[in-house]
Amino acid sequence: MTSGTRGIGKSVHSSDQAAFCELMIGARKAAGLTQHALARRLKKPQSFVAKYEGGERRVDVVEFIAIARALGADPVKLMTMLLSGGKGKSPRAKPGAKRDT
Repeated sequence: MTSGTRGIGKSVHSSDQAAFCELMIGARKAAGLTQHALARRLKKPQSFVAKYEGGERRVDVVEFIAIARALGADPVKLMTMLLSGGKGKSPRAKPGAKRDT
């Protein structure tokens, strides 16, 4: 069986994935960070950030939480914004909220 016969579309290029990329780019910019600065916080190469922001790479839930925390954003709020179509308040964590560093 070839990989194309399973009837599962490549979600890396779906409208949902595009919305995720836009959300993550917006969250990074709202945090005032460049891709390079975020990558340093994540202890990853800049290409890691560029690839998931460009839709070339998907992130798993553990990576998503780490990225949100590195941005100083609430991962639950980011996910809620994604599920609601980007409508909502800023994903930034509340001042004084406990964060892992």
